[in-house]
Amino acid sequence: MSPRARVRGVVSLVPSLTESVAATEPGLLTGVTDWCSHPPGLRAERVGGTKNPDIARITALAPDLVLANEEENRAPDIAALRAAGLDVLVTEVRTLEQAFAELERVLVRGCGLPRPGWLDEAEAAWADVRPAGAPLRAVVPVWRRPWMVLGRDTFAGDLLARLGVRHLYAGHAERYPRVPVDELTGCGAELVVLPDEPYRFTADDGPEAFPGLPAALVSGRHLTWYGPSLAEAPAVLGAALAAAR
Repeated sequence: MSPRARVRGVVSLVPSLTESVAATEPGLLTGVTDWCSHPPGLRAERVGGTKNPDIARITALAPDLVLANEEENRAPDIAALRAAGLDVLVTEVRTLEQAFAELERVLVRGCGLPRPGWLDEAEAAWADVRPAGAPLRAVVPVWRRPWMVLGRDTFAGDLLARLGVRHLYAGHAERYPRVPVDELTGCGAELVVLPDEPYRFTADDGPEAFPGLPAALVSGRHLTWYGPSLAEAPAVLGAALAAAR
């Protein structure tokens, strides 16, 4: 995508990208999803969920650009928006480097904005990150009933690896596999990492799956969102992991 003139209206169907645009030029956002919780008090029309956006409402807003993601949004919805004549930019983010590249593509080449200072700060925050201590074998649930964990090629898994956490399902054929409780119990993990989203795990969750394991309760926004939170993520996640070692 070549650089474009600054757009006048953006609908974001991705909470991470909503926060990123808002931190750069909040007046561009005309529509966001019901799950777009940052920044608090954001003033933009709500257009449904990430998996069930209101296509008619988005079309009526007539945005210059719709922001989507290949994992968070459904292909039929993206196709319907394009069929309605809207320009849809679809991101793919599975590593930290890919996140930085896609953020620049969205903000600079997609929205026509100057590269924001917070993006430089985020890159600098991760530039010198080194694991603290020997790598820990971990399992990282993202849901329960049924239990689902991080698998292969995930952004969160890449961040954790940089912080010295080797999640045991990184080589699984699926990106978010369902795993039976008895398998989790015997997987050989030294640590369980419990984020507070998409499922809000607490210290009381999962004793039947992780008996006796130390648990790191981590901020889901810092683990799974790619945007301004990346500047704080190494310190926030590192502290939570250190407390559980």
